[in-house]
Formats: sequence, C-alpha cells, structure tokens
Amino acid sequence: MRSLVELEQILTAALELRRRPVAIAFADSAPAGTPALKGTQPAGCSFWRLAADGAAFYTVPADHLNCPVGSYTHNIAVPPEREAELTGALSLMADVGYIKMAEMRSIPRLEQSPKVIVYAPLAASPIAPDVVVLSGRPSKLMLLHEAASSAGIATTPLPGRPTCMAVPAALSGGVASSLGCIGNRVYTDLGDDEFYSVIAGSDLGGVCDALDTILSANRTLADYHRERRETLARPA
Repeated sequence: MRSLVELEQILTAALELRRRPVAIAFADSAPAGTPALKGTQPAGCSFWRLAADGAAFYTVPADHLNCPVGSYTHNIAVPPEREAELTGALSLMADVGYIKMAEMRSIPRLEQSPKVIVYAPLAASPIAPDVVVLSGRPSKLMLLHEAASSAGIATTPLPGRPTCMAVPAALSGGVASSLGCIGNRVYTDLGDDEFYSVIAGSDLGGVCDALDTILSANRTLADYHRERRETLARPA
C-alpha cells in the first residue's frame, strides 16, 4: 500500500500539478499534534488554499460560518443570529441572476454535520483523507478522469456552482470535478486555466495505480493522431 507521500508524488508528476493536492478529513476530534486554524477566513474553500500552500490544521463548524453557502454544502447549522447572512447571500445571487433559489435543493450536501475538519497537503495529512482536492489544467485532469474510469471508479458530471459541493459529490461518486465558481476563484486564486477534481480518499490508490497505463496510452495515441492528421488532412 502506497504512503500518502508516494501518492502525492505520483499525482504531482503525472498531472503536472502546480499546487499541492489537499487532503480533507472529517473526524470526531482533532488529531494529536495538529493545530487549530489560526485567524479567520471568508470561505471554506479558503482552507484549500492554505493547505495547498503547506499548512496542516483543523477547523470546527464555527470556522465555516463566514461562508453561508459552504456551511450549507457541509451540513453545518447556521445559528439563528447568522441566518440573515445566508438569506442575504442567496438573495444577492438570485437578484443578480446568478442562481435560482430552487437550485439549492439539488446541491449535494454532506450527509452528517462534521465535528472537526482536517486540512493538509496530501503528503502531510495526519489521518487518512476522506477526499483529496486537486487543481490543475484541463488536459491533465482529463487523465485523472480516464484513470478513474479505467479503474472502474465512478465519476460524476461537472457540477455547477458552488465549487464546494464537489466535496460531498465526490464522497458519493468517486471523482467529481468543478470548473470553479467565481467565489472560489477569488478566495483561492485559482488560475483562469485551471479547474478542480476531487477524489474520494477510498479511491485514491486505485486512481494512482491506473495513471501509468493512462499516461502511456495517451502518449501512444498522441503519436497516432498526429500521424493521421499529417496523412489525412487535405486543404479544401
């Protein structure tokens, strides 16, 4: 069984990742030696940025309340005194034509409210991740989806906004990707040429096992298609 260090090395090299893969784990208590989040952040996806930059820490539900939509996808109850923030954020999105209130019913959510959420670079995760968040270029994350399919791991269609719903979607579907909503892109500095894929932790080994074969197959097929283009393309 490969270590988390090895799995991060495989993903980074095979997919040419520019940011470290982020491990997210839902736990009953904080792992020994892992510090609590310092300070505050405007959104739950901000924690992805911190972990991709090398930080390992845990959060509690109260740390997520600055993002009412992220609280919704993570099944975190909003206290009465902050309910107006959720209503206000959703009303703004509806008023500017960004989202319809009816869409909220179709957004995936965690099945249970988390007690502690641990974030870390994959190789430094203190416990086994429930999901791993990758950000990368389309041509590279396509390889990840092909590897998942090759390994018999389910993939879900690209979900829309909000990006954070890819976490519960992956937990129920193996691999989920998101093009990255505007809020996420502001909070994480995601590149305009990047999007996300989220892998269920239980499927991480299977995806990595299949990557070598998929990379080799793509190199062979690239040569094949280049030759066909040279041979078959004719000017009109």
